[in-house]
Amino acid sequence: MAHKSGFVNIIGNPNVGKSTIMNALVGEKISIITSKMQTTRHRIKGIVSGDDFQIVYSDTPGILKPNYKLQEEMMKFVDTALTDADVILYVTDVVETVNKNPEYIEKINKSGVPVILLINKIDLSEQQKVLELVKTWKELLPCAEILTISATEKFNIAPIFDMILEKLPEGPAYFPKDELTDRNERFFVQEIIREKILLYYQKEVPYSVEIEVESFKDEEKLLRIQAVIHVNRETQKGIIIGHQGKAIKKVGTEARKDIEEFFEKKVFLELFVKVNKDWREEERSLRNFGYEMQ
Repeated sequence: MAHKSGFVNIIGNPNVGKSTIMNALVGEKISIITSKMQTTRHRIKGIVSGDDFQIVYSDTPGILKPNYKLQEEMMKFVDTALTDADVILYVTDVVETVNKNPEYIEKINKSGVPVILLINKIDLSEQQKVLELVKTWKELLPCAEILTISATEKFNIAPIFDMILEKLPEGPAYFPKDELTDRNERFFVQEIIREKILLYYQKEVPYSVEIEVESFKDEEKLLRIQAVIHVNRETQKGIIIGHQGKAIKKVGTEARKDIEEFFEKKVFLELFVKVNKDWREEERSLRNFGYEMQ
């Protein structure tokens, strides 16, 4: 049998379940998940390989209209994902407005790339409404093959793989067969810490934060990690630290548990907070944090 390989890019609006779907398809927690918008900032690849195939999934930020340079860079990841895909997984759900961001629907229709449309969260809706959504989406994306799913309930996830494999072109593997992702260890530490900040802080604070791992030492029985939490303003620094340091201690404790589970090793984690004024607008800062300035 010929070897198949290709890039399957997951695209959609915020909070429709893209990261949950990505993790379910890869079989590991590659992307962090919270109920807040902009949880995913980067384009994150998860790699699934078999004897005669390799699927390179890409989770992308939710589509939005940028308000500052960081969000502009996030949308560049989405635009790139539209152009270099072998298969597009467009994710919607039973909650969001169907005609949201119609310009991206038009781009997908014009892309010429095979499309699988996933209508997620059907466990939150009635069958008749789901059928009506399928009909509406068939009109909006006539090129797409449509599947109704529930990512959290893991309903109808398995058929996605078969649909993708059918559409993949023949070709060699792009990555070694034992690789799970193209991201390094520091990236996952940063994302785990940022996930906890998204979960435990409110309003603008989580969106004003970026994480930088300054030191990652892999000793025989212990990982020693030092990370800096960058914030926009001095007031945000105080909020992150909290009264008598209780807030940052909670973040550190919960992040350490997840990092230990991820690496299957004991972890000593130190967190520091630094004011990096207007980092979301500065090209130099964004480049240092791994955003592809063009």
